[in-house]
Formats: sequence, C-alpha cells, structure tokens
Amino acid sequence: MQITLLKSKLHHAHVTHSELEYEGSCAIDSGLLEAAAIREYEQIHIYNLVNGERFTTYAIRAEQGSGIISINGAAAHKAEPGDRIIICTYAVLSEQEAAGFHPRLVYLDADNRILRQRSAIPVQVA
Repeated sequence: MQITLLKSKLHHAHVTHSELEYEGSCAIDSGLLEAAAIREYEQIHIYNLVNGERFTTYAIRAEQGSGIISINGAAAHKAEPGDRIIICTYAVLSEQEAAGFHPRLVYLDADNRILRQRSAIPVQVA
C-alpha cells in the first residue's frame, strides 16, 4: 500500500507579488525552496489564510535572499500582495518509507525570513 504524506511546508509565507501576465505559477525565494526541499517545477499546494482559497500550481525560482513569494498567471486571481499563505508539498510513500519519514517544516516571519525549522507539528491541545 502507498500513503500520501506532507513532504514540506512554508508556513505563514507572505505574498510579495501577484502577476497575472507572468509565465510560471509561484516564484519562491531560492533559499526558501532549498530550506523546504521543494524542487523547481514541483507541484505545490497553496492555502490562502486571508480568503480561504486553496489551489494547486508549481514552484519556480526567485532570487535567493529576496523573500519573493509571487503568485503568477491564473493563480494571481487567488492571492494578492500581503496575503498570508501556506505552501505545501506532498509525497507518495510506501508504508515502509512512511514509517521513518519526517516532513521539512519551515516557519516564516512577515518578511519571508526563516524563524525556525521543524520536522514535526506539535500535538494540538484543547
């Protein structure tokens, strides 16, 4: 059997650009791609905390250290500069691979700088 698990996430990223006429769907600071182990052209899921939009697109590189998170093309209708978003990737793993797997979780500040990194989400309490 195979199972789909969260592979990585950029938590609380802030959209810096929204460009309808730009080729490519989501440009992400190259340093953030590396920190979250997201490959260029990899499918990503974006969850907009401001308007509730959830959509799927792919990642392209933005200048390293720029803090750029640009939602481009048709996806530009779903997010605008200043929106807080979560960017996730998923992986399909065998039960055996899943047993020892941990995601790359990257938490960002308002300028898209890394605050901290984890490999597990804390247990939610009442």
